[in-house]
Amino acid sequence: MTASNGKTAIVTGAAGGMGRAISARLAEDGFHVLMTDMNEAALAEAAAGISGSVEYFTANLGDADARTALIDRAGDLFALVNNAGIFNPAPIADLTGADFSRMYDINTIALFELSKLAMQRMAQSGGRIVNIASRAYLGSPNVAHYAASKGAVVSLTRCMALELAPDNILVNAIAPGVIETPILAGWSDEERAKLASYQPLGRIGQPKDVANVASMLASPRTDYITGQVIIVDGGRSVGGGNV
Repeated sequence: MTASNGKTAIVTGAAGGMGRAISARLAEDGFHVLMTDMNEAALAEAAAGISGSVEYFTANLGDADARTALIDRAGDLFALVNNAGIFNPAPIADLTGADFSRMYDINTIALFELSKLAMQRMAQSGGRIVNIASRAYLGSPNVAHYAASKGAVVSLTRCMALELAPDNILVNAIAPGVIETPILAGWSDEERAKLASYQPLGRIGQPKDVANVASMLASPRTDYITGQVIIVDGGRSVGGGNV
């Protein structure tokens, strides 16, 4: 078991593939990891599978009291990884203003509100905020509401980085491309091979690929990178294809 370095890292959406991988990597790095998600059973299972200093806290981060309780539970908070979010593709013709509002409420506003509480806790000694955006913010079909919410996360990241730099709070974003998550569970081998072929590196990304970057950005040793968006997509954002 890895010993805690005395600093706490919160990971939201920690029951899912990327959240679980990020939590495991930060625990390996020596953080005490406070994992949070709405799905208590999946969250408990995820936490039980991680070696290191971890605990979990079930919370609906759309609720103000839950956000406050989560931050209060974190002791010496140094890092916040905003990984929680929703995704439900639909063509623009089928979208409504309500669809946009729900996406923003969860993917952008809840992230902002939690970050605001975290930065108040970090203000005395500095810290790291890592926002999980998406490569979709560059543009992608059938996800206009999702892409817009993640584009807002990118803009928010840059604004926060500028305002929080004097307090030594570094704020960065990760924009994953196609990552092995339950969304791909029903895809056939042929469909998956075609999807992988669109990525210049020739494979679908793994949760650990995102976790490795989150580890770097959350580290106390990374102290001169802020306001950046790191796209983790196997080179797809600079390659060809149509996905």
